[in-house]
Amino acid sequence: MSVERTRGIVLRVRALTETSLIVHWLTPDQGRMSTVAKGAKRPKSPFRGKLDLFYSCDLSYQRSRRSDLHTLREVALREANSALRIDINRLRQAAYAAMLIEALSEVGTPLPGFYELMTEYLQHLHSGSARPLVVLGFEVRLLDALGLSPSPETGSTSAGAGQIISFLQRAPFQVAGRLEASASQRKEIQFLLGSVLLQHLGRPPRGRELALDAGAGEVAGG
Repeated sequence: MSVERTRGIVLRVRALTETSLIVHWLTPDQGRMSTVAKGAKRPKSPFRGKLDLFYSCDLSYQRSRRSDLHTLREVALREANSALRIDINRLRQAAYAAMLIEALSEVGTPLPGFYELMTEYLQHLHSGSARPLVVLGFEVRLLDALGLSPSPETGSTSAGAGQIISFLQRAPFQVAGRLEASASQRKEIQFLLGSVLLQHLGRPPRGRELALDAGAGEVAGG
């Protein structure tokens, strides 16, 4: 059976056995996929030190004919995004993005633009924490990629908040992080996006409040 190659961001890791791991990836060509890393917890494993949350890697794997769990063959670490593991706020913001992608997508379905969006978001978090508008900007751009763009005109959102949403749809996260908005405008945008997510998920997104609260601390600090 042939070996396939791709790039991937580690979204989640969990134990399979005493020595092996299941690694959940976001890839540019396969969307979300899962692999088993056999023997990854052994001291001399070639995977050791290469599989952790939000690592960006080159990987090769052997596709399973019977399930969605494929066999990981090789991994080369491209970017560790190490700052996320020393700051609980950044970690919460990254974890929320991963959970949102998992909630809004199916395994094995190509997700145009998702990999690039998550890569840009993690790079921004690595260099500096996300303010609330960056977290909200991630939601806007993710919904936009799914064809679920919010429509401020149809709700009670003010003109100013509507203009900010339109800006967030196209703004890089670095630029969104410098954007100024009033507390009332942020609350309007947060409510509108939350309503759209609730409509499509059937429940409030996990981790959203923690991610936005973490960013709010940055605003309060100046």
